[in-house]
Amino acid sequence: MLRLDRYILAKYIKTFLLALALIIIIVITFDLSEKLDDFLGHHAPLSKIILEYYFNFIPGFVNLYSPLFIFIAVIFFTSKMAGNTEVIAILGAGISYRRMLRPYLYGSVIVALVVLLLGNFVIPYSNRTLNEFEENYVKHRKTSYYHNIHFQSEAGVQIYTENYDVPLKRASKFRREVYDNKGRLRQREVCDFITYDTVSGLWRCDGYSLRTIDKNGKENLTFQDRADVDLHITPADLDLRAQHIETMPTPALIQHIQRETLRGTGTVKQAKIELWQRILNPLAIIVMTFIGVAVASRKTRGGIGLHLAIGIAIAFAFILFMKVTTVFATNGDLSPFMSILLPQIIFGAAACYLVYKAPK
Repeated sequence: MLRLDRYILAKYIKTFLLALALIIIIVITFDLSEKLDDFLGHHAPLSKIILEYYFNFIPGFVNLYSPLFIFIAVIFFTSKMAGNTEVIAILGAGISYRRMLRPYLYGSVIVALVVLLLGNFVIPYSNRTLNEFEENYVKHRKTSYYHNIHFQSEAGVQIYTENYDVPLKRASKFRREVYDNKGRLRQREVCDFITYDTVSGLWRCDGYSLRTIDKNGKENLTFQDRADVDLHITPADLDLRAQHIETMPTPALIQHIQRETLRGTGTVKQAKIELWQRILNPLAIIVMTFIGVAVASRKTRGGIGLHLAIGIAIAFAFILFMKVTTVFATNGDLSPFMSILLPQIIFGAAACYLVYKAPK
């Protein structure tokens, strides 16, 4: 690396961290003023507010808005360099504009990798702790009772239950149906109530009936007032709280998508959007970096103020476009992968055009 690379890279990282720290302080101040009554009303300990809430709130906030923070940082220090004629001096020394962009690329890749690791492996655990804190001290309500659960637990096996109580691990009006590969019913288990036994790993069924149908169509029906049965499901399959996709590390999220695709539930599309956001959103940091340097490297009369105004307008247009494509993926026919990639492609092309047209 040349001295120039180290100089620009240091400015890149320092300005980003400074902008990040200032915005986080502002956001925490507003958030604290908004939730202070909830903290006091629910007697939240100060240690938990700091360590469980804000300590876990910051990584998610940084991951979500890091492209915007990077963009503001690049606009700010590059515009200042242009105002001090440093960019002109760099180009006048025989260093090409393309070569000058190399430390910007280094910095954006470093930040993108950090954001990628945070989003896929750190923030899900932070979100889990954050959700638990909010349920105890902010919202002060835990969803512990679910109605009308219906899913496919494995190929050809349908599960139905009218109600499920999470703390008691108890469901009512339970039914499990097994179909063959031609869609014909082969077995049906019906229980008035089922309760999970954590010791044996079986379900205690009250009012249990088992109906089987062989290949010749002969039926066999048995009744028991109470029976311990392996229903091939666990309490986590019925507890919808355990399926919060924002709390799943990426390997678990991929398994969740595979399982929910088999089960035929309506949460698959949202889970795929979450997965591709974690993987592709770090690309926005690189895209916004090059848009920022292309906009701010030109010396203008408006200086930093004009560059910031243009930059923030472009950044919010990018964020708005990402939200629109996500809505089309959620409620329309746009694939989750394309809903996340399309804004990157369009604004990436815009970044290439701006860099090409930048004064050199």
